[in-house]
Amino acid sequence: MAKLPEFNEHTHPTDVIAWALQAHPDILMPSAFNLNGTVLIDLAAQAGYRGEVAFVDTGYHFPETLVTRDRLAERYPELTFVTLKAGQNLPDEGQYITDPDGCCAVRKVAPLQNYLAQKNPSALLNGRSRDQASTRAEIPFVEEGARRRINPLAYWTREQLEAYAQEQELPVNPLYWDGFLSIGCWPCTRAVRPGEDARAGRWAGKGKTECGLWVGEKAL
Repeated sequence: MAKLPEFNEHTHPTDVIAWALQAHPDILMPSAFNLNGTVLIDLAAQAGYRGEVAFVDTGYHFPETLVTRDRLAERYPELTFVTLKAGQNLPDEGQYITDPDGCCAVRKVAPLQNYLAQKNPSALLNGRSRDQASTRAEIPFVEEGARRRINPLAYWTREQLEAYAQEQELPVNPLYWDGFLSIGCWPCTRAVRPGEDARAGRWAGKGKTECGLWVGEKAL
């Protein structure tokens, strides 16, 4: 793989993206169109990204999330927005209550893993940042593995992301401004309370902080 430049915490996300596009022309961007994802799409388009934005429709997304996807697709016609669907023979509707890990695995992780197996990109461009949750507090700009995971927003704070989104008049999911700082499926997402981290509203009370896309045995 291409050698890493000497990035540091002051490196601008577009510099990271520009390097990633040169080092990995086949790079692909998964997104759930949260604040981070929306900002990343804009920055990536500015840096010259012309690839795919892959979204997994689990069947449980808020209507606002689907509207946000459509608004982004309209705003960035130079990008290819791909919606992946969970497969057939899904478990009962109540699996998110009895087995949230299994629900995420079959409805979210598996469709994207299957798609990546077909596309086989050498790297993924994603919007995770350090201040989203304690589980992400030390992520670098670039994570090595079977495929590189590029995190251009690693050092940007929520305040920076919000300011950028407002300055650029980005189509942020309206639920965000109602306190849904991280938005997943409606059965497992609530608004964040004062003092909680940005992902505290995901799987609240279920002893779970990640869906399995980025952490776990079947992580991307």
